[in-house]
Amino acid sequence: MLEEAVKLTTEYAMLPPGGTVLCAVSGGADSMCLLHWLSRREGITLHAAHFDHRLRGAESEGDAAFVRGWCAQAGIPFHLGQADVAAEAARRGQGIEETARELRYAFLEETAAETGAAVIATAHNADDNAETLLLRLARGSGLQGLTGIPPRRGKVVRPLLTTPRAEILAYLEAEHLPHREDSSNSDEAYARNRVRAQVMPVLRSLNPRFPETCAASLRSLRADNDYLNAQAAMMDRYARWAEDDLVIEAHYIADLPAALAPRAVRRLLERMGDGAMDCSAAHLNGIVELCRGDDPSAVLCLPHGRLAQRIYRDLLLTTQTAPLPPLTPTPLN
Repeated sequence: MLEEAVKLTTEYAMLPPGGTVLCAVSGGADSMCLLHWLSRREGITLHAAHFDHRLRGAESEGDAAFVRGWCAQAGIPFHLGQADVAAEAARRGQGIEETARELRYAFLEETAAETGAAVIATAHNADDNAETLLLRLARGSGLQGLTGIPPRRGKVVRPLLTTPRAEILAYLEAEHLPHREDSSNSDEAYARNRVRAQVMPVLRSLNPRFPETCAASLRSLRADNDYLNAQAAMMDRYARWAEDDLVIEAHYIADLPAALAPRAVRRLLERMGDGAMDCSAAHLNGIVELCRGDDPSAVLCLPHGRLAQRIYRDLLLTTQTAPLPPLTPTPLN
């Protein structure tokens, strides 16, 4: 069972020989399947990490106690993190889901550092990926977004990403593995739950193997996307540093085809920091238009205090440290 997981972990070298793997475990079906499956992999040291979001009271506490108890019986080191996500979301002025994800991954990264874990394994599966694709289609997305959840990103690996949920449930039954059900998964106030409860059944009625065929399509889209990104990355050689600013002659971006120009811009922006620049397609296309326009002193404000500025023939990517001079702004369409 879980042959797809074996293939995917091999293809992306997810399990470092002789290394430590930190498995994120909520106590649900997917993560319990992953934890048990990883416990049978040879040549790795396995740790489990559970994050209590304190959103469901006694139910959340029960999840933590369940995972802790199972790990104790299995002889797997257990690590617990917790935070009042609702209060933190209110303090930050952002959504609960976004805050929960940020706090959870921060805890996982910290625990990985403490344990010396080379990778963090999460239990996203083929159904999750199909749901993500549908949500992004509904909200609008380019090819980058339509590639779905990546099998590997930095330290985070997803061994079950091409495994359908039905196979995971079959694995639990075959191995007599217990798990906890999160009551919030049935709350259709959340968009993903509506897709799972209302849309996925219709698609399975059209194609019972929809998650698997979707996974195959996503693999092809990732290959296309990786190729386009590699082509766009060739523009790096034309960029130069001017102290902390990145400069490139605007025509190098302006002359690129539509499939490559925004990707080249994204690549340049990522070179300026840690890669988390949160630019939308509108920002990227705005910078492309900045390069193609005739205004020699136009400027575009970007997230995190960054600026894209046209200075005659050059495009300057910089970080704002002082009030802007009176330049003509370039609106986002």
